[in-house]
Amino acid sequence: MSRIVVSGYYGSKNAGDEAMLAAMLEVLGDLDPKLHITVISANPADTAKRHGVEAVSWLDLPGIWRVMRQSDLLISGGGSLLQNVTSRRSLYYYMGIIFLAFMAGLKVMLYAQGIGPIRGHLPRRLMRWLGNRVSLITVRDEGSLDELADMGITRPQIVCTADPVLAIHPVDRALGRAILHAYHADGAKPVVGISVRDWQGWHHYKEVIAATADQMIRELGARVVFLPMQYPEDVKAAQSVAALTQESCTVLEDEYSTTEFLSLVGNMELVLGIRLHALIFAGVMGVPMLGISYDPKIDRFLASVGEQPVGRLQDVTVEELMTAVRQKWHARQTQNKQTRHQALLSELRGKAASNAELALQLLQK
Repeated sequence: MSRIVVSGYYGSKNAGDEAMLAAMLEVLGDLDPKLHITVISANPADTAKRHGVEAVSWLDLPGIWRVMRQSDLLISGGGSLLQNVTSRRSLYYYMGIIFLAFMAGLKVMLYAQGIGPIRGHLPRRLMRWLGNRVSLITVRDEGSLDELADMGITRPQIVCTADPVLAIHPVDRALGRAILHAYHADGAKPVVGISVRDWQGWHHYKEVIAATADQMIRELGARVVFLPMQYPEDVKAAQSVAALTQESCTVLEDEYSTTEFLSLVGNMELVLGIRLHALIFAGVMGVPMLGISYDPKIDRFLASVGEQPVGRLQDVTVEELMTAVRQKWHARQTQNKQTRHQALLSELRGKAASNAELALQLLQK
């Protein structure tokens, strides 16, 4: 029986990261049901219950060491672990876990990572040293390939794949309808989902999104529902935006599973998102999306599905948002546009599944 340790931003109530772990476990389990997987988690009890795996606390270094000594492979990922824009300390932590795996004699795979930005001479030098000593690197976008090249990471096999969540199959929409019904947000009106987050203490973009929500309700006859991708932080962010609206909006205030989120998104006519995985969920469920850029990962994903950001978080305007919303709204039934979009997503699904295939090939070597 092969044993794998998985390191990532798990157990922190982030819907995107939990979806990545669920997708990773699903595909790995399909390929080899006998795999034994232990996840390093901020909340081991929640991870064990949610995903049906063994888990060890991210602060329990002796426990992580014991698990590594019994394992064959460390998977670091997926997600944007190796960057120091949102947190300087987290980059050193994830690099430290990789170094610990080296000490334990494990093979190491960077799994569907979104690399960078990594700023500063020392962090980039450390990343170059570590990156050139791992066994395999898969990245989720072309921009990450450029980051690796810029840092001089060239020795391991490097493959551009796709975000693991794209390998998840679409789900039934009934569960999402039940949630919307519980919030009195169902009915004949078309639903627009909005995913927001706090960022850098900025406030202007919240005013813009609130005004856009009002205009969509008035002009399109839509119902606006806010989706909390990071719980409970995004609930508070959504409430702060909803408080600025003049029309009635719905803020979902509960924590949801990956299946529930996918089902919710499947009931929407359009998703406007700041959070990356709100956009990815829309892709999985075949729902038109509009992304506002605050990080290169947004631009990279949108480019991979033939889209571009509708604006930048720091200076987005109501006018550019509504122009993009109108275009999407009127084009969402256009067959040619949807066919091209779905073809790109289908290609990405295959690449997303290949991450697990490459991991098992590494174990077999």
